Amino acid sequence: MTSSELVGRHKELRALSDAIDRAPEHGAAIVVRGEAGIGKSALLGRAADHARGAGHRVVRATGTEAEARLPFAGIHQLLGPFLDDADKLPALQRRALASAFGAEDAPSPEPFLIALAALNLLTEISARRPMTVLVDDIQWLDRPSHEVLAFLARRIGSDPIVIIAAMREEHAGPFAAVCLLELRLGGLDERAARELLEVTAADLSAADRTRILRQADGNPLALVELPAASRSVRGSVVEPVLSFLPLSARLEEAFGGRIVELPAPTRDALLIAAVDHESVVAEILTAASSLSGHPVTVGVLDAAAAAGLIRFDEVSLSFRHPLVRSAVLQTESLRRRLAANAALAEALADQPYRRTWHRAEAIVGPDDEVADELDAHHVLSMQRGAVAAAISALERSAQLTTDSARRGRRLLLAAEHAFGLGRADLVDRLLALADGNALSELDRARREWLREIFHDGVPGDAARVVELCDIAQRSARAGDDDLALNLLLGAALRCWWADTGPAARARVVAVAEGLDDVDGDARYIATLALAETVLRSARVTELLSRVTVDTVTDPAAMRLLGMAAMAIGSPVASLDFLDRAEARLREQGRLGLLSHVLNMGQVSRIELGEWEQAEMAAAEGGQLADETGQLIWNTGTLAYRAVTAALRADNETAQRLADEAEETAAERRLNCVLSVVQRARGTGWLTAGEYGRAYDSLRRLFDPGDPCHHSTASFHGVMDLAEASVHADRRDDARSVIAGLEELTSRSSSTTLRVQLSYAQAILADDDHAEALFTAALNQDLNRWPWPAARLQLAYGCWLRRHRRGTESRIPLRSALTTFDQIGARSWADQARAELRAAGERTSAKGPSALGLLSAQELQIARLAAEGLSNREIGDRLYLSPRTIGSYLYRIFPKLAITSRSQLAGRLEAV
Repeated sequence: MTSSELVGRHKELRALSDAIDRAPEHGAAIVVRGEAGIGKSALLGRAADHARGAGHRVVRATGTEAEARLPFAGIHQLLGPFLDDADKLPALQRRALASAFGAEDAPSPEPFLIALAALNLLTEISARRPMTVLVDDIQWLDRPSHEVLAFLARRIGSDPIVIIAAMREEHAGPFAAVCLLELRLGGLDERAARELLEVTAADLSAADRTRILRQADGNPLALVELPAASRSVRGSVVEPVLSFLPLSARLEEAFGGRIVELPAPTRDALLIAAVDHESVVAEILTAASSLSGHPVTVGVLDAAAAAGLIRFDEVSLSFRHPLVRSAVLQTESLRRRLAANAALAEALADQPYRRTWHRAEAIVGPDDEVADELDAHHVLSMQRGAVAAAISALERSAQLTTDSARRGRRLLLAAEHAFGLGRADLVDRLLALADGNALSELDRARREWLREIFHDGVPGDAARVVELCDIAQRSARAGDDDLALNLLLGAALRCWWADTGPAARARVVAVAEGLDDVDGDARYIATLALAETVLRSARVTELLSRVTVDTVTDPAAMRLLGMAAMAIGSPVASLDFLDRAEARLREQGRLGLLSHVLNMGQVSRIELGEWEQAEMAAAEGGQLADETGQLIWNTGTLAYRAVTAALRADNETAQRLADEAEETAAERRLNCVLSVVQRARGTGWLTAGEYGRAYDSLRRLFDPGDPCHHSTASFHGVMDLAEASVHADRRDDARSVIAGLEELTSRSSSTTLRVQLSYAQAILADDDHAEALFTAALNQDLNRWPWPAARLQLAYGCWLRRHRRGTESRIPLRSALTTFDQIGARSWADQARAELRAAGERTSAKGPSALGLLSAQELQIARLAAEGLSNREIGDRLYLSPRTIGSYLYRIFPKLAITSRSQLAGRLEAV
């Protein structure tokens, strides 16, 4: 398009120019949306001119329908010029990028690790010179590249990078979903349309221009191309037909009219270019020669260029507009399109991956040889981290497969890979396709597992749990214990998230314990823990005690072991496993599982008193759960944020977050999350001094008939229930609850229950027994339990002072106050200060904590910087760019009243 075709786009040009001009201060991601021919490409071209004038480095990529199956093709277009700089990346990221581009054989990299490598490479380049990234027709970019761009869009706010992508109106995708700025291009107004038409159709009559103006409806490409079509068809029967077609079809017809007039060799070359994934002239001419049956030279392209259909040089060829490619394909017959793909496959003998795809596109009906090749190539896609391409290969392979059982198996494998992407919609579609095939018994079992993995606990359906157990048992009998364990873990998760009743839980355990030689499998241990959190807790504790650092290295297994320890109420052991899993998952870029680990870690960190770490985990874990599309885990994070707000005496925030979490948890009947929500409500009212409301809220946790009841999640509310009962004069009812929990201790090895009960028993005891209970409780090993220990010290100090033993009371009260101030338990710290003053000791108010000065993410970055990590190392850990880390530190320093990195550790310790 010429510059004149940007008539009427001043507002949009200004928005893009402003974003480019602001890039040295902060980056931006923008999507330009509109129908075909509305001027998106022209707008990107003008943005490129402005960026170059502003001193930016401009990089471009264009998506094409034919290229959508080629993994990371779009990102390769963008990063190709900078791959020499990839040597500066950390080794894991460098290998991941090389593997994605097929330059190195390496274990399958995680997509997020590839995305992090792309982020670091672009930020490294942009540090030397601002960068504008332009992506045309992003809707046709291969899925892995599209997701990398979405990852970048979330993280370039502090980098001198602007990403501008053009997208067709009717399409969606991950990039558009995360962009804060969207420019929607509509048709030109009548004045601008007439102005453009005066340039493109000055030779036509007023009647012709009026008709074209009406047909174009403000579309700039139509205002350029319909006059040319009108000249070529004037007086023919084609003209009235065009006016009744949709605009895109009219434009394709306009281009198609020129295509049919071209010489046969030129049409052959255009057809090859239209079905090709690449734009290499030599490759196109070689395949065109095969299609024509005689040599085709570069000269045949001149006619297409003269007709305004393509641009080319000695290296590459591009279509004038994507609609030209569509017009070529619409104009040619199916037989010709199949022949073109066959000719291209023949020309790609040295590129087996692309050759196989074009062979697949060259046939109609089954072909087992090509199907087997596609199946083999899906493994290559997985090795490159291109899961979406692997899924496409398996699905097309299934379409070409004659044997029904093999066809179904390939579709199930594709669905399994789709689960790894978090694509529930794709899993469901592939399973529906697989259902129509003659699946073996094991494949039917695998289908049920795949149906289950997105529905853990939605709702707590006992019949479904039993069904899964039956299928698992049949799988084990057929010799597939691995599949049996996967099915049982899915059944156990249903039991954990929602109430399935004792019979269903017992069935899960019975089938699991019937398997041979699985004691060391993390899935087996997690299954026992999640299904029977009380009755099998001693057995799970024993199995966990056998696990050493050397025996488990897979972070996914560590995650399950941490989940098992969390489920039975062993927070110290849980964090030991989860912290190891977190480090490895970060390193491998497995952000979906990392969100699980961060979420589960909150449970134990809150219980022990590591509240700052819990809030940092909530901030990051919630973002990752949202980014990876994991609703249950995101809801859980929200619920635990409500708990920490309540513990910090921010009742208003606690109640608001509890309301938000309850909306999803109640809809899906997630007892586990509802229990956390109700605990947040009760604790919020407790710190607000509304003791009656607090007790009523917390009491629901211990009613087996209440939706908020959960067998072990309720254990975390025992201390708050007891404290609320004392202030609300509800001791007798609370004692009845505690008596029931005491009976559970003979069957449960939960340390959470034991520690929480020790507090409740002491503060609810009569004076004759209280001191002995306080002493016994404080003599427990509470080295890693500062929060319960401090509450015990506070309660004991209060008891001593009330019994006129003020001097003795000061020691536990001082210790409690120190801990409360350190962890930010403001309500309890105020109580400790008041008790110390009443005991005759003067105290001063504590200054603001680090978390009071900084956001959770700022605190996380500050702590990592204080440990000596560089901006790059912090960025790699948190999946942010080094410059973003620098921007955070720039804001952190004045908040902490420091001027240098070397002061961080001391200042954090001081506050």
